[in-house]
Amino acid sequence: MTQTAAIATYGEVIEPDVLRIKRLLPGSIERVWAYLTESDLRRQWLASGTMNMQVGAPFELVWRNDELENAGQRPEGFDAEHRLQSEITEVDPPHRLSYTFGNAGEVTFELERAGDEVLLTLTHRRLPGREMMTKVAAGWHAHLDVLEAKIAGQSPKAFWANWASLKSDYEQRIPA
Repeated sequence: MTQTAAIATYGEVIEPDVLRIKRLLPGSIERVWAYLTESDLRRQWLASGTMNMQVGAPFELVWRNDELENAGQRPEGFDAEHRLQSEITEVDPPHRLSYTFGNAGEVTFELERAGDEVLLTLTHRRLPGREMMTKVAAGWHAHLDVLEAKIAGQSPKAFWANWASLKSDYEQRIPA
């Protein structure tokens, strides 16, 4: 079995309040790190916001998902812009980055070489309840789909339609 085949497509609940998603991405670990840490690159797949790469440094993430390539129609109930206050809790370039996720826990990105690719492991801890977990799981999954396409030089799936489909999938997958 190849490493690609061993990576689950969907995120997994590894503890009652912890979600983990893994992706194999093309390119160098430094390039993937840049997409995690540099505002202009991160804006292309997730959210903008300048980070001072020091533990304890505050920063703001600013989502404008309608500006993602191939965004599609935003569902009702979502604003055109969302802001989240965060703080870096761990940084080990180019292998590990952790930060608070507003009042919805903490996110850790881990990068490791996997041959010519990079294994990205995203772990979101302390998710406050199943409803938040399904939304966050669909969001991370959809945003990582955009990252994977961007790094591969491809056009991503329609973001909002993908998110809606994934939200339905995660509602089925995540236990009540």
